[in-house]
Amino acid sequence: MEISISAFIILSIIYFVAAHVGLYKIFEKMGEDGWKALVPFYGTYLAVKMVKKSWVWTIVYYVPFLGFVVWMGLIVELMKLLGKTDFKDHFLGVVFAGVYLPYIGFKEDVKFIGYDEAAKYKKSFKREWADAIIFAVVAATVIRGLYLEAFTIPTSSMERKLLIGDFLFVNKMAYGARVPNTPVSFPFTHHSFPESIPFVGGSQSYLEWIKFPYTKLPKMGDVERNDCVVFNFPAGDTVALEKPARIYEQLIRDEMATLDVSEKKAREFLNKKYTIKSRPVDKKENYIKRCVGLPGDKLEIIDSKLLINNDEAYFDEGAQFNYEVIVQEYPLTKEILLKKGINFEFTEEPWFENGQPVLDDMGNQKTFKHWNPYDKNYYYLTMTEAAKQKLSEFMNVVSIEKQITKKEDKPNPRLSVYPNDKQYNWTVDNFGPILIPKKGATVEITAKTIPLYRRIIQHYEGNDLAINGDKILINGEVATSYTFKMDYYWMMGDNRHNSQDSRFWGFVPEDHIVGKAVFIWMSWDTKYGTGIRWDRLFSLVH
Repeated sequence: MEISISAFIILSIIYFVAAHVGLYKIFEKMGEDGWKALVPFYGTYLAVKMVKKSWVWTIVYYVPFLGFVVWMGLIVELMKLLGKTDFKDHFLGVVFAGVYLPYIGFKEDVKFIGYDEAAKYKKSFKREWADAIIFAVVAATVIRGLYLEAFTIPTSSMERKLLIGDFLFVNKMAYGARVPNTPVSFPFTHHSFPESIPFVGGSQSYLEWIKFPYTKLPKMGDVERNDCVVFNFPAGDTVALEKPARIYEQLIRDEMATLDVSEKKAREFLNKKYTIKSRPVDKKENYIKRCVGLPGDKLEIIDSKLLINNDEAYFDEGAQFNYEVIVQEYPLTKEILLKKGINFEFTEEPWFENGQPVLDDMGNQKTFKHWNPYDKNYYYLTMTEAAKQKLSEFMNVVSIEKQITKKEDKPNPRLSVYPNDKQYNWTVDNFGPILIPKKGATVEITAKTIPLYRRIIQHYEGNDLAINGDKILINGEVATSYTFKMDYYWMMGDNRHNSQDSRFWGFVPEDHIVGKAVFIWMSWDTKYGTGIRWDRLFSLVH
């Protein structure tokens, strides 16, 4: 059941008004004029005074998030003064204030019992714990949903700006916190229960009985170029649960290339092989990348150099590329590189034989570690420019060459690079030019351009799209142009050769934006096992 934005706003206003009608009647029961409950600041001050709490509560009430905590405290204390001490009364008063407060207010047998009588009420040990746990869950859920959420960096796609094992906070208010699309979900889970939980491990942790359309609260600012942004993975609306890290559409393209079958046959094969699951926007996986392209920008990559509106884009000093390194006399080791202060990754290279990928028993492509198995003097390293300069000073290093993939005469049959269409021969290092869609902008729709915008039109903006011969039909009508309904962004990892980003799956819609990475509160080195990275604790993400 999807609730429209207008209906959501109307229901919210009704709920707010009803709650204050209840407070109006409760004020009267407490011996105050009811109209005072409706006066901003003054009504709050009187409520705080009624429950005999510090005047500081009045100030904190108007502080984001903390005000919600004070609200819960005021309702609970007022309930006690009216003789309502059961847990269910406090729960109903806090969670369903728009219904329960008027009910209490208009109930004639509910009266002010006096401060001395209310003071006699003592919670049991179990009740103390139950209240504390529920309060913590509610408060943490509100914080996590609308203000700040903790994230962990699981991959190296943003190194060396963000490292594997970094724990960071994301400000959801930065670009306007979203109202959850699926508000009914189990606390502290994203889309599934942890596998370690008996009986429900791995199962869906949210319900789709109620769905809200895209709506967000007032924002602190817009997404700016080069911000480190957390967003829901755009291509994650359909997932093969046994292969959660793989793009479902790419699995289809891989099967089409491997089995030499049609898209329909590949889908049928995957539906039998895997458990296929569809997810709403807010339950897609969370990604973090750098926003390198804004709505309306022209983007192009030439020999690994990123150009925005024909100018070379910002390149973080910690960003990395893959290099082929050839040495002589004695080998490189992790110990030598780390001792010299060279930040690097030993990259895993895909293993091919006779031009075909070598697969393991699970059907995954095999890789070999950092050196050519037939030549121990060859290394494949991922480094920053500074690390490359340091390494070039080694006496045994013969050459260091950046790995750049040229545009191909024929596109890779697996079509892994966006727009995943055989009309385009783009690669991760030579890509575009491409125009990033902007709300209200209109583009020409042809057989050549439709691969660039198909997913936007069909999936992100909810239109019925069909191609009939040389005609393109949108919502049943022949279309030669399309006007975008949302803004879109282009996200890329700083670890340019080891990042699944917009070069593989395209644009990020504005309704997928979660928030802005703010600061790292903990960093644990899981790669080299050196423990806590003390220099990264409480560092800002610029």
